[in-house]
Amino acid sequence: MCEMELARDTRVVIDKCINRDGKSAPAVAVQACTELLDRKILEGYERFYPFVNRAMAYYAQGDKPHALDDYNTAVSLAPKTAQPYYYRGVFYAALIDVDAALRDFNTALSLNGKFVPALLQRAKIHKTQNDFNGALADFSEALRLQPKTAAIWSDRGYVCILLRDYAGAVKDEAEAIRLDPKLARAYFLRGAAFGDLGDSTNAYHDVVTALGLDPSLDRYIATKGKTASLILPPL
Repeated sequence: MCEMELARDTRVVIDKCINRDGKSAPAVAVQACTELLDRKILEGYERFYPFVNRAMAYYAQGDKPHALDDYNTAVSLAPKTAQPYYYRGVFYAALIDVDAALRDFNTALSLNGKFVPALLQRAKIHKTQNDFNGALADFSEALRLQPKTAAIWSDRGYVCILLRDYAGAVKDEAEAIRLDPKLARAYFLRGAAFGDLGDSTNAYHDVVTALGLDPSLDRYIATKGKTASLILPPL
């Protein structure tokens, strides 16, 4: 009976540390992860998991130095595992330290070329650096690995617009809509691409549909007199 209670207690601590449902306050998650580490429930390289989760909780508290310390420890514990580099890269990206983030995403992908989250994060960095071809390549590889993910089709369509490949953008957004008919962003971007192709009728219908699904997209419509122009929302 005691062993069952101990196992149940351990499971509760792990759940609070992982905080998958987002219900644990950052301070609770920090405490739970620290308890896991102190009790040495995980051994070897697997100890990087509570360090990563504690780092996330520290960051949520605004404690960036302790967060970075934990991310660095996670990397040192599992230097040949992609995930710690990825999570530290996300941390650096949030700090707008683009070079450090890119290094970590590159390392993560060198360890696991099929790690789609790292591909997506790197693609967004390429976009911020105006390396649209690099972004297109990463989104294309992500689609090869996850061809049924509507959001990735829409993101690649976004990059097609930046590359002025409006026909390609229409095709990508159409596939995103086929996979997820309620993806407002895809209608909006397809409407923008139709507009750039001079197809005002389809552009109008797509934008109206997008606003019906997500009225907040209205902020990306600039009006001047009787004319309107679309502003691309953030990627």
